Amino acid sequence: MPYLLSLFLFATFNSLLFPKDSIEVKILKSEFIYETAPFPSCHASTLVETPEGILASWFGGQYERHPDVSIYTSMLQDNTWSTPVLVADGIENKDFRNPTWNPVLYRNPDSGQIVLFYKEGPNPREWWGLYKTSDDGGKTWSKAVQIPPGMLGPVKNKSVLLPDGTLLHPSSFETNGIWSMHVETTTKDVQDWKKIEIDNGDFHAIQPTILSYPNGKLQLLARTQEHVIGTTWSSDGGKSWSTIESTGLVHNNSGIDAVTLQNGIQLLLCNPIKEGRNKLSLMMSRDGMNWEEIHVLEDQPKGEFSYPAIIQAKDGTVHLTYTYNREKVKYVALTLE
Repeated sequence: MPYLLSLFLFATFNSLLFPKDSIEVKILKSEFIYETAPFPSCHASTLVETPEGILASWFGGQYERHPDVSIYTSMLQDNTWSTPVLVADGIENKDFRNPTWNPVLYRNPDSGQIVLFYKEGPNPREWWGLYKTSDDGGKTWSKAVQIPPGMLGPVKNKSVLLPDGTLLHPSSFETNGIWSMHVETTTKDVQDWKKIEIDNGDFHAIQPTILSYPNGKLQLLARTQEHVIGTTWSSDGGKSWSTIESTGLVHNNSGIDAVTLQNGIQLLLCNPIKEGRNKLSLMMSRDGMNWEEIHVLEDQPKGEFSYPAIIQAKDGTVHLTYTYNREKVKYVALTLE
């Protein structure tokens, strides 16, 4: 009898973890944010929900690292994306400019102020962090403010506001060929910068993304040079973190993003292949350790579908964007049913 009971409990646990046929991905919309733009190449999109609509941003220019690469935004309002607008560049003076990189959008839930974090510099080894703010829903932006030395702000993926009012920024360095990730914290109005180190162990990891669990437990997922997605956990609200270990998820060392849904389900966007960026999948987990592929967004013989961003709006809709062949930003809205 104890043996049968054990089998029953094991089966019940697994059915609760991944109930068969319980999740269906329903695509509501799939389109490019723009058809034509004043730049031939783009990358590294980001999203945030505002009262006016969904605001997107990315960098665009001749090609990644070219000095003309600038930060653009577009607003999804009344079911239509606005014409891309240049909102930040790396112009230092009339004779010199740097490329800009990896915008990340955040909205202060109290003031409504939108913050646009981004990087400027010749390459990821030497770039520095900046941010601009908007008090009118992204129509106009302040002058750039430099983030304190030794910190970069959120390096690719969105910051997360914790219940205690701490704004947690997932960050990383790519210095002298050594990749290492860490987190930074500020107040919700982006003041009082602090850095929290993470033991990267045997992994070279960058560009983490944050997931939340009950009782203040947090998880970071990150791309690594070891061709797996790495992870680290915090049980004290982000004040300290475990040594990075492998999730076991095969990955191609490209950007990822993840989000905790209102119902506690975790979603992850990634390229679940060892080489190339021609497959992009949506993964689901309930515990951050066991993941299953629930939808394939792209799977083509050739091409690049990479550097995703994902958020959930207040109405429950999941919004995501990703680089499409370095030429356009693709947008998808979906629900889980």
